[in-house]
Amino acid sequence: MTDDHPPGHDSDPDEDEAENPFRPRPPLPTAEALKILATADIEVLGRMPYSSNATFLVDLNVDGEYPAQAIYKPERGEQPLWDFPGSLFMREIAAYLLSEQLGWGHVPPTIEVDGPAGIGSLQLFIPAKFEEHYFTLLDDEQFHPAFREICAFDFVANNTDRKAGHILLAESNDELWCIDNSLCFHQEFKLRTVVWDFASEQLPTHVSESLEEFLDDGLDPALSELLTPFERDATLTRARALFQNGEFPTDPTGRRYPWPMV
Repeated sequence: MTDDHPPGHDSDPDEDEAENPFRPRPPLPTAEALKILATADIEVLGRMPYSSNATFLVDLNVDGEYPAQAIYKPERGEQPLWDFPGSLFMREIAAYLLSEQLGWGHVPPTIEVDGPAGIGSLQLFIPAKFEEHYFTLLDDEQFHPAFREICAFDFVANNTDRKAGHILLAESNDELWCIDNSLCFHQEFKLRTVVWDFASEQLPTHVSESLEEFLDDGLDPALSELLTPFERDATLTRARALFQNGEFPTDPTGRRYPWPMV
């Protein structure tokens, strides 16, 4: 494993890795990240805390080098919900594909793999400033364009669990990333999110243009294959409603929040 400790650090590297398994890295272009995810040997480091489903931090070994880490979610470790009965990992992949098709790129590259614990999703791990989240960043207007895109994305994806802590601030370049997207795409409207601060605002021009192009093109075939016919129709219906309304959604009930919120 590569040594990410600063010069002059005189403690045992193995002990430091046990205490902090997350390794910094420079930003990766999407194409390179996808290639690494698809070709690397997966080495499980340990289970991520505070996760109801089996979620593992893994090293990605490419010919003895470790260019990145990833989050591995095997299907066999899922605890399905009554309204999301199984194969939650496929929704993680679908969320990535939707984000890419919309052109906003806030979901880390995610693919299907047959890993150490079987079939599941493998998502590029984002070294982040984990003390930051939606609520701590909201007052900084430099993040508002990305928050607006995330708001629109979550509406189209029908995200039922957008907690503040599911929005990460990248350590290397302050980009915003959305993780934990497995509870998306239900055919019934179940939106629950913390991102309500832009409610009733007019959609930015580029968001409207992205939605229009998405509707003109229809679902990407790879995305379509991951959804049921009802889920496909519902996804397009939500996108059409958002585009035609021209405004970010509102929550007149005041109840469409996840719990816990962070």
